[in-house]
Amino acid sequence: MMEEHYRCWAEIDRSALRHNVALLREKFGPRVEILAVVKANAYGHGMVEVAKTIADQANIFGVANLEEAMKLRAAVPNPIVILGPALPRERSAIAEHGIIPSISTLEEARDFHRIATERKVEINFKVDTGMGRMGVVAKHALAVFKEVSRLPNIKVHSVSTHLPVSNEDETFTREQLSRFRELIRRLRSEVPGDYKVHALQTVGTFAFADEPFDIVRPGILIYGISPLPEFQKLLRPALTWKTRITLIRDMPAGHGISYGRTFITPRDMRVATLSCGYADGYPRHLSNTGASVLVRGQRCPLLGRVTMDLIVIDISQVPGAALGDEVMLLGRQGSEEVSCTELAERAQTITWDITTRIGVRVRRVYV
Repeated sequence: MMEEHYRCWAEIDRSALRHNVALLREKFGPRVEILAVVKANAYGHGMVEVAKTIADQANIFGVANLEEAMKLRAAVPNPIVILGPALPRERSAIAEHGIIPSISTLEEARDFHRIATERKVEINFKVDTGMGRMGVVAKHALAVFKEVSRLPNIKVHSVSTHLPVSNEDETFTREQLSRFRELIRRLRSEVPGDYKVHALQTVGTFAFADEPFDIVRPGILIYGISPLPEFQKLLRPALTWKTRITLIRDMPAGHGISYGRTFITPRDMRVATLSCGYADGYPRHLSNTGASVLVRGQRCPLLGRVTMDLIVIDISQVPGAALGDEVMLLGRQGSEEVSCTELAERAQTITWDITTRIGVRVRRVYV
């Protein structure tokens, strides 16, 4: 198989991606649309291939910027929403290619209205109900929405908001959603139209699913990772991350391992050097945290600091380990598993950070 030639690669299971999206479709039924978030190279999984895999299941795709939108437009026919703000110079291309921008100000809407030529520009009207990052502040949203709706070359595709603490503060989130529902009621009453509404991201689809609005907006859920541990059993992780043993050496007691000599061998040890480092996205913050990898189904501790291209592990308890052996950095091997959540906790970060940092020289292999 081709992967025999890879030194460090990630395998993405297409059936797992489809399983995770199907879970949402079954949960919400045909009335609720799915806006699948594939920004940041599909959270490290490969944007174009992921989108092709689930294009018949998702109604809309969400990306971060124009560059991502253009790559995706060449690959799938689905509508594409840019979830971040567009630079002024990007607006003409957005309008020309029928991509849906997210707007936070009346000035943005007026500019899209001005540059529209052959067709109306569909927009996602963003409301800031507590995130503080983009969107029209909620108390001004109705007045601004009325002005935007009067622009002849603008068509409101959707109205949305974002939940900043859905996995941390249930009380705030429920109050936030309640305020947003009331705002939507007023918008629909005073400015009728066929625009759709969305607020629920991954955590929202699990924990606040009693009001899905018209569209749900899953992100990391698609890739089989739940920020809420109690729902993880429903999902299938799509990505496994692998490397190979490139060198095996017997080290004497008292020998330093890697930069800074932060690990000194306490006894004679057999160690393996792996073809992966922080340039591949393996977090340097895993250094000296008790992190481990899997070799022949056994956990092998990471020794010393993660370096740019290489890491060192203890294989003293795996006597059969050999050069070229497949090593699991993230995923299941035999009865053992190194989960994304485990790596994130040891690196003192979040699961999103682990998958999105996997580097470009890590080949993506779709299975």
